[in-house]
Amino acid sequence: MASLEDIGVSALINIIGAFTFLLAFALLRIQPINDRVYFPKWYINGARSSPRHAGNFVGKFVNLNFATYFTFLNWMPQAMKMKEHEIIAHAGLDSAVFLRIYILGLKIFGPVTLVALLFLVPVNVSDGTLFLLRKDLVVNDIDKLSISNVQPKSLKFFAHISMMYTFTFWICYMLYKEYDVVASMRLKFMASKHRRAEQYTVLARNVPRLSGHSVSESVDNFFKKNHPDHYLCHQVVYDANKFARLVRRRHRLQNWLDYNQLKFERHPEKRPTLNAGFLGLWGKKVDSIDYYRHRIQEFDKKLSMERQKVLKDAKCIMPAAFVSFNSRWGAAVCAQTHQSKNPTLWLTKWAPEPRDVYWKNLAIPFVSLSIRKLVISISVFALVFFYMIPIAFVQSLANLDGLEKVAPFLRPVIELKFIKSFLQGFLPGFALKFFMYILPTVLMVMSKIEGHVAFSVLERRTAAKYYYFMLVNVFLGSIVTGTAFEQLHSFLHQSPTQIPRTIGVSIPMKATFFITYIMVDGWAGIAAEILRLKPLVIFHLKNMFIVKTDRDREKAMDPGGVDFPETIPSLQLYFLMGIVYAVVTPILLPFILIFFAFAYFVYRHQIINVYNQQYESAAAFWPHVHSRIIASLLISQLLLLGLLSTKKAANSTPLLVALPILTLTFHKYCKNRFEPAFREYPLEEAMEKDTQDKASESEINLKSYLSDAYLHPIFRSFEEVELAEVRVDKNPDNILSRPEPETEPQTETETEPASPSHSPSPSHHLHEEHEESVTVQHYEVGPPANVYHYGYEHHENIFHYSIDRNHETQHDVQDYVVESPHSYYRY
Repeated sequence: MASLEDIGVSALINIIGAFTFLLAFALLRIQPINDRVYFPKWYINGARSSPRHAGNFVGKFVNLNFATYFTFLNWMPQAMKMKEHEIIAHAGLDSAVFLRIYILGLKIFGPVTLVALLFLVPVNVSDGTLFLLRKDLVVNDIDKLSISNVQPKSLKFFAHISMMYTFTFWICYMLYKEYDVVASMRLKFMASKHRRAEQYTVLARNVPRLSGHSVSESVDNFFKKNHPDHYLCHQVVYDANKFARLVRRRHRLQNWLDYNQLKFERHPEKRPTLNAGFLGLWGKKVDSIDYYRHRIQEFDKKLSMERQKVLKDAKCIMPAAFVSFNSRWGAAVCAQTHQSKNPTLWLTKWAPEPRDVYWKNLAIPFVSLSIRKLVISISVFALVFFYMIPIAFVQSLANLDGLEKVAPFLRPVIELKFIKSFLQGFLPGFALKFFMYILPTVLMVMSKIEGHVAFSVLERRTAAKYYYFMLVNVFLGSIVTGTAFEQLHSFLHQSPTQIPRTIGVSIPMKATFFITYIMVDGWAGIAAEILRLKPLVIFHLKNMFIVKTDRDREKAMDPGGVDFPETIPSLQLYFLMGIVYAVVTPILLPFILIFFAFAYFVYRHQIINVYNQQYESAAAFWPHVHSRIIASLLISQLLLLGLLSTKKAANSTPLLVALPILTLTFHKYCKNRFEPAFREYPLEEAMEKDTQDKASESEINLKSYLSDAYLHPIFRSFEEVELAEVRVDKNPDNILSRPEPETEPQTETETEPASPSHSPSPSHHLHEEHEESVTVQHYEVGPPANVYHYGYEHHENIFHYSIDRNHETQHDVQDYVVESPHSYYRY
């Protein structure tokens, strides 16, 4: 068990590590060569340009303005300058609400820490139970601060019960206020948005196949019949995953062609060549430009054949469609009602925004979804127990004293002072962090197999699985296995009737392990987050060996977004640890408080300067955060109830029975009061917004606006005349009017780019990079990484296929671009 000295060693290691990371970040961020790594958000917004054109050759890589090295900590106040409404405009509501979770942690645990340290710690220290039990149990001085030090049947337990009631009421009060604020922010955010495709569109699944009718005809007939006044158009869903794989291969060829053409432009006296054999290692030497042009022509033929197969083969048309309506009210009614007397057919729900669609899973037959979910549920259950093995091993490292009593031959090595402090104070938290590192990737794959069709849903489902893992393995698993290892000698040499007493005494003493975990994960780990060492190394390696064109450089710079599947469950674990140990072992609370303050500061900086969230769910994850904080409250209450029963506190224990009931009642009230705002769109709001739009834009033709908002990416690479085959109405005669570019609705994250002066930057001078102005028609549906990106230039009748792929940080998201010399539209 970690002693005060061990915790001191761990604190020293982690504080030094955190300070080293922060110092390295402060120095690396002001170097011109690293500018795209530490300020990618501003490059994407167009508010920042590269400083590498300034000065001499050395100045392109190293900041030669030595005055900036004395003000290298100015990034700290800069991170706090942006107001919340500016963050919403700059990074979206998801990012703003994510930061509010850290503020909520500070609001909850600030007063709780103060009260617990002033009132509970003196109560715990005043007794001497552990001194009497030190012959049977492994104890140390820090455990005298926990409830384990209070004698059985003591009246002092009334203090712990009163504190549990106080903390519960305070936490519920703060949760209610926060839920109210977030729900209001969500409704205000949705009401303030301009016209967007998902506001008018629902996803209809399990469309029945009727004899003599195609899926498209069935959808058209059904919605014309049942929604005659509001149905507008639809897009059927195609299984085009094989086509997408071909496009990715063609993209690689196009990238090599671009690289060789640039190479030839720089050195026109010599045309580039390559060996036509395997991997270019042997074979006939050929002209590189001609070689890749020929290969691309061959791939174009394959793409055309595959496209025709998708269009003509009925097996490639899925029984699903994106159905659009002429008003938000009509879409809300359809999305939130049953469509058929058979509840298994014509299932409708709100469509995700186009850039949030995970196209691969739309090709999964609806009947297989239940089977997939069952298989994944069983797999997750098995994986939870598989991970108990490494968790138990970690706990064996954390409790060397218990092992010494069972295996005395290890004592000569274990008793070395530094080794013991390192093993107990630092290694357990580090090892646990390592075991949990690969887990989110595995769980994301499982969520994709389940068949969810939106990235936001995929990330929320992955976050739920990850939270269950952390609850069972990191928290409960650490307590159970840690207690077993820690008190192994006591378990083997005492009466079975005494085992509950031993568990009741030793569970609070597991706080020392969680303190070491908080310092490793919440202090040094958060400092490593701002350093971005992995993205920094990957960017420079790609820049040296992979980057051949400007498009490659943009891919290498891609910052991704907040890793919600991993970050939010970790946050919920900190809430769980703080709430559970607030009454049991209050000494843990200051470490939690430092984490919330430090993490808020770091993530605020990252959201402003680095992360580029690629979808907007309008804080749809908040109900899950609220529910799991409530679950943490219930766990803490039940744990205290069990502890008091082992302490034979019969007079005081019954007073806790009412607390879980009151907590569940509060949760049910919040669920009924606020959660509908996160699941449904009020018809009153929809009608009001429709009325406003009709008054301001009475001439707009919604069918033109919505006809291809959910068009599958494969059709964006072909002539408009061929799009009639997939029911895309592009007839200009049917278009009453098209909004001018400056009045075209934009997404919530597409604000006017800030001026370069608003971009946080080091003191060295930045020279503007002048780029040729181009007007394009742009359908942006997905992040810049792993994207299906098809461009069609009308004025040259040239078709371009490309896919940007970043294997490290992104998932399969589709992004399509249609370029036109006449107009610029962004959806």
